[in-house]
Amino acid sequence: MASEQLCQGLNCGKPATLQCPTCLKLDIPNSYFCSQSCFKENWATHKAVHKIASLANGPPAEEGGSDPWPGFKYSGSLRPHYPLSPRRSVPDSIAKPDYAETGIPLSEVNVKRSATIETLSPEDIDKMRHVCQLAREVLDIGLAAVRVGVTTDEIDRVVHEACIERGAYPSSLNYNGFKKSCCTSVNEVICHGVPDQRPLKDGDIVNLDVGLYKDGFHADLDDTVAVGNVDDAGLKLVKTARECLDKAIASVKPGALYRDIGNIIEKHATSQGFSVVRSFLAHGVHRHYHCLPYFPHYGRSKAIGVMKEGHVFTIEPMINEGTWKDEMWPDNWTAVTQDGKRSAQFEETLVVTKTGVEVLTARKIRSG
Repeated sequence: MASEQLCQGLNCGKPATLQCPTCLKLDIPNSYFCSQSCFKENWATHKAVHKIASLANGPPAEEGGSDPWPGFKYSGSLRPHYPLSPRRSVPDSIAKPDYAETGIPLSEVNVKRSATIETLSPEDIDKMRHVCQLAREVLDIGLAAVRVGVTTDEIDRVVHEACIERGAYPSSLNYNGFKKSCCTSVNEVICHGVPDQRPLKDGDIVNLDVGLYKDGFHADLDDTVAVGNVDDAGLKLVKTARECLDKAIASVKPGALYRDIGNIIEKHATSQGFSVVRSFLAHGVHRHYHCLPYFPHYGRSKAIGVMKEGHVFTIEPMINEGTWKDEMWPDNWTAVTQDGKRSAQFEETLVVTKTGVEVLTARKIRSG
């Protein structure tokens, strides 16, 4: 026989069968009241129980996900949707980077011992132009697949096939063990989101990050786009992230200091009420997916280095609605905002020219 439940009303203690509906949703046990009137009289103090439970459990999970880490405290409502699809194959005819089979970018490990930023020759820059324009085509094809109801895994398939059609290797695939051919970062995910079975929803924002490897060179770029109808605050965040990148690009020229990039980005982001992520850096990209120069997107940093003609690198500011602080999901890839609020990012690959800058990944013609 079940034990009799007693009313949780202050100084009541009568037998009770009425349960608080919010407590049921939050899985709070033994939340009984003897009557509606007793429940209403005690509401002001009782609702504190809901807040405590919400802080302990994180925001309520969205429905439909198969969560591989059910005990993990998520910062926001987004959840992984497992299982992941198998790793996609790349034909033998396509040249691959050194980490394609092992997951270990040995060439990057070796180059880290150098303190010199490589200056590319005109011939190398021509190869970079080619792979960067292919990467732009692939990104635009992936972005064209973004819509309500499509899964991020399906977007990954579209990106992968577009890379293969161009005789290129998707740079993300097996880079340090990453399982997919692109990164899809939704809402509170800052970067390195792993494509899975979650359908995109009306009101989401999603960042698609694409890398290509061809003829011995890598390209790297990303865009954030709205899915369906996004609120004004979300659209402002996306717009500001793009503006931060454009303002930073406009400052690139021979003799400019790499550390000044962060000052420009943070000034604009904070003027719009947003913050700049501090954990992830801009980086060189050419023969290596990531190499010197490394520099932050936030202001007042101690980054070293002076831009010179022939330097090739990305700028990729990550702009948050709330705190700049991030945390990591247990997959050790998915970086999310610590407060569960949204993040937006844009990235281009650039080369320093004699008089300024060329955006190698720029959308020169309508593609996709």
